[in-house]
Amino acid sequence: MPQWQLQLLNVGFLLFHSALVLFNATGWVWRRTRPWHRVTLALTAASWFVMGLWYGVGYCVCTEWHWSVRRAMGIEDPETTYIQFLVRALTGWRPADELVKQVTGAIFAAAILLNGVLSLRDRRLRLAAERQNPDLGRAGGPQ
Repeated sequence: MPQWQLQLLNVGFLLFHSALVLFNATGWVWRRTRPWHRVTLALTAASWFVMGLWYGVGYCVCTEWHWSVRRAMGIEDPETTYIQFLVRALTGWRPADELVKQVTGAIFAAAILLNGVLSLRDRRLRLAAERQNPDLGRAGGPQ
């Protein structure tokens, strides 16, 4: 593959994967993004825990693809996780594997919990509003 294509893929993965990490951490904040947030959390969990049965818990398909591109560019990253890579790229500090895994797991669990709690709250509020004004829940009624 030509070097320019590898560079393009490297930047594309950097942007996409970083945005995914950020969205997984914060997508619960906005009501309208919560359904998509649940999807990305489920896909992340599937990679970490289902594919992780074969490749090791915490396996990330995005990281694997990005590392493949970087190896093809002649770059060998010493990090074992994408979060370590981001921290080093942004700050120069390489945190310990265990610290990164613990913090990442805690943020992931918190995001799942926050999405669930807020989604349930929103559902209860919507149902209460529909009970007060039955026209809200009808097709063609105010949304």
